[in-house]
Amino acid sequence: MPNPGVKLDDATLRILDALQQNAELSSAELAEIVNLSASPCWRRVADLRDQGIIRGSVVLADPVKLGLLVNVFVHVTLDKQDKASLRVFTDAIEGRPEVMECYLMTGEADFMLRVVVEDLLRYQELVLDCLTQIPGVSKIRSSFALTQVKYTTALPTAHLRGAR
Repeated sequence: MPNPGVKLDDATLRILDALQQNAELSSAELAEIVNLSASPCWRRVADLRDQGIIRGSVVLADPVKLGLLVNVFVHVTLDKQDKASLRVFTDAIEGRPEVMECYLMTGEADFMLRVVVEDLLRYQELVLDCLTQIPGVSKIRSSFALTQVKYTTALPTAHLRGAR
């Protein structure tokens, strides 16, 4: 359900969709794509930033071209699920650059991580030198991605237009 304090009309949603596909668009290019003049288009982008809907812009690098060939989904179970144990784990992995994503989960595992590394030796080092050294970790289960079938950073917006 959208934030009731945020109103996004169709033109603003078109801007958001276009920027999610290409954040490098100039104001003039963006205005042309969404069929607005440049000044109102720029104001809407500024409003999206002010509201925190646009949190930033990034460059998406190709992991394979950077030699990051191994993509691993890691399920971690802790001995206890109290706040202190959860904090110990999150603090330990927060600064690890190979941990791309970390989620507190329901179900069998307490955390799911997405790890990207050069090879199996680097993954082994992460497991042995980091994950197994975190107090309270009781189980680590790894699933190695064979092929990336779909990857996107663009969030869906159709629900904000009333579409299903």
